[in-house]
Amino acid sequence: MPDQVAQLTSFSLSVAFAAASTVILATRLGFPISTTHALTGALVGTGLLASSEGVNFAQLNSAFVLPLILSPFIAIAGTVVLYPILSYSRKRMGIMRESCLCVGNEVLMAAPPGTLPGSSAAMVQISMTPTISIGTTVSCEERYVGKIWDVSAKSLLDTAHFLSAGLVGFARGMNDTPKIAAILIVGSFMTPLPSIVVVSLAMAAGGIFFARRIAETMSHQITSMNDGQGFTANLVTSAIVIGASNFGLPVSTTHVSCGALFGIGAVTKQAHWGAIVRILLAWVITLPVAGALGFIGFYFLRGVL
Repeated sequence: MPDQVAQLTSFSLSVAFAAASTVILATRLGFPISTTHALTGALVGTGLLASSEGVNFAQLNSAFVLPLILSPFIAIAGTVVLYPILSYSRKRMGIMRESCLCVGNEVLMAAPPGTLPGSSAAMVQISMTPTISIGTTVSCEERYVGKIWDVSAKSLLDTAHFLSAGLVGFARGMNDTPKIAAILIVGSFMTPLPSIVVVSLAMAAGGIFFARRIAETMSHQITSMNDGQGFTANLVTSAIVIGASNFGLPVSTTHVSCGALFGIGAVTKQAHWGAIVRILLAWVITLPVAGALGFIGFYFLRGVL
C-alpha cells in the first residue's frame, strides 16, 4: 500500500477487524487457518477500496504469496525425508515400539426371542464370549522401549517432544507476532516494543482460552500418529518457520504445521483425507472472506476515522 493509505487509522482498523473476524470464525468452526493468510486477504480487500493506486501485486506475490504457497510443500517434503531417517535410527539403536493386546471375556446381554423391547417382563440373558483385540489409546498407550545413553527412551522422547512443541511456539512468536504488531505500529497506535508485548499477551490468552478445538483438529483429525511422529512434525515446523523468520519471509505457522502433518500421514499411510480436504477448502476461502470483510470495514470507517 502507499504510505499515506497504510497510515490511515481507518485502514489499520479495517485490516485488523477483517483478519481477526476471519480467524475467530474459523476457530469456532474448528478449522486451522493461517493468520498470515487472513491478514493478506484483509490487506488486499481493504487496499482495493482505500487506494486509488491499487494494490502492489508484484510485491504482494514475491513477499507474501510465494512463501505462503511454498512453505507447506517444503514441510511435507521435510517430514517425508526426515521421519524415515529418524525411524531407521531408532531401530538401529534397538528402540522398539510396544503396545498391548487385550484378551478376556466380553459381557454380552441379549433378550429372549419374542420379547417386546422395553417390556417389563423381559428377562436378560448374560453370556461371556472370549475376545481378543489390539489395545487402543483408551486402554493402553503405545510407547518406546529401550535406553539411549542409559536413559529411558520413553522419558527422553517425552522431554524432546515437549521441547519441540515449545520450539514451535517460539517460531510462531518470531514470525506471527511482528505481522500483527505491524498493524498497531503503522496505524500509529503504539511504538514497536509495547505493540509486541500487547500482541504477545493477546496471543497467549487466545491460546489458553480458545485453542482447544483447533488443537483437537491438529492432533487427531489430520492423521493418526504417535509421539515420535508428532516430535518429527514439530521439528520440521519449527525449523522452517525459524529459517523463514531469519530471512524476513512471512510464512504461516499453521500452514507449515499442517504440511508437516500431511507428510506424516503420507509416510505412515494413516492420513485422514476427508479432514485434510476440509482444511484445504478452509484455506482457499480464507482470502476472499478476509478480503470482503476488509472491504466492508473500510467502506464504513473511511468517513469516520
